[in-house]
Amino acid sequence: MVYAFIQDVPIGDDLYRRIIDELGPEPVAGSLLHLCVRRPDGGLRYVEVWESEAACARAFDERIHPAVDAAFGGTRPEAEPTVQHLEVLHVTGSLLGEPAS
Repeated sequence: MVYAFIQDVPIGDDLYRRIIDELGPEPVAGSLLHLCVRRPDGGLRYVEVWESEAACARAFDERIHPAVDAAFGGTRPEAEPTVQHLEVLHVTGSLLGEPAS
């Protein structure tokens, strides 16, 4: 089941680019979409779509959190930014191959 969420993060472009550099060029398994936009009031907003919640959790454990830790110089802040889970009713797109819900 497709899993999606929005997360506002209190970081700027420079730190975001360090995180992306730490992730490296290989696609993150299970990620269907990662969209990063600048918020008008500061910080960034991530819009995430994953194959499943389990794939998302695995990616955070194995790739994303280690990359964020490295970008922060060893340890990311203890408090995770709030995640707003989205109820996915329908999704299509070229990355999916076929419609999923």
